[in-house]
Amino acid sequence: MQRNNLSAKTNSTAATWILTDGHAGNQRQANALTQALGRPAIDWTLSPRAPWRWASPRRLPGAGQAFGPEFVRARGSRPPLVIGCGRQAALATRLLRGDGCAAVQILDPRIAPKHWDLIIAPEHDGLHGNNVVTLLGSLNPVDDLWLAGARSAFPAFGALPGPRTALLLGGPSAHAKFDQAAFDVLATQLQTLLERESGSLLATTSRRTPVEIRARLRQRLARLPRVSWYEPGEGANPYPGLLGWADRIVCTADSVNMLSEAAATRVPVFAFGIERVDGRPGRFVDSLLSLGRVRPFDQRLSAYPVTPLRETARVAQEVRQRLGLPD
Repeated sequence: MQRNNLSAKTNSTAATWILTDGHAGNQRQANALTQALGRPAIDWTLSPRAPWRWASPRRLPGAGQAFGPEFVRARGSRPPLVIGCGRQAALATRLLRGDGCAAVQILDPRIAPKHWDLIIAPEHDGLHGNNVVTLLGSLNPVDDLWLAGARSAFPAFGALPGPRTALLLGGPSAHAKFDQAAFDVLATQLQTLLERESGSLLATTSRRTPVEIRARLRQRLARLPRVSWYEPGEGANPYPGLLGWADRIVCTADSVNMLSEAAATRVPVFAFGIERVDGRPGRFVDSLLSLGRVRPFDQRLSAYPVTPLRETARVAQEVRQRLGLPD
């Protein structure tokens, strides 16, 4: 159990608690909602003990001890609002609701929604209920102010020749196939495009990108001019800068989070590998295609009119109204 410290000016009894298992995707969604609500917050990183972590969010006997003695003591402060994301956090938010806290849980907890005040779930999960708020994709912080801050933080990308193409690489999952052969097809077409247009390519991998594809990325792109790439662990992550400076974005279709963030920008987005994705991620991609916000990857990447997909602000306003929170 880890907790981030608050500044001396922050009243810990009035702060919102953000509870996650520490996974980047869960932290990002919970923080994005809290920021959109404009509330001071304490971040908790949860490490539940066995056997409770196996059954979470179901309440086995002694579930109050699942997160250790520090969490037990902290529960006495009864924060007014707790926001959790992910299955392990769902047990913590459920417990805190029993203490009298307003509890918001992000993502389907896989048990009845009645155990929380609000559930925030993507439409492609198919969860419905009186206290369920649905959205297209995932919560994220991307808006015009965030993009302006990203451009300011990474000015070097702005000096690269256009058009600047951001490449966001995910990886295989239970619902997506992405292997070296698929990457080679993508890389070859992007290389042809770059050579024809004399633009720039800004590439980043994710934690799910296989090691062999990361190596292949370096091998294929190192021969090209006007290329920048990043891999996790290489220092400051320029991912915001890629989104902020891109003239267009190419994203593998396997990543709901990256596609959601790309769709929140004001530039065209092209999804690669649509035919390789099924299940819930596939339904999300289909929704983006039907809206016209995202188009299938091709060898032209032609510009088209864009309306940014900004679901986080809408969801935050609904949370305010349903829970009676101040604007």
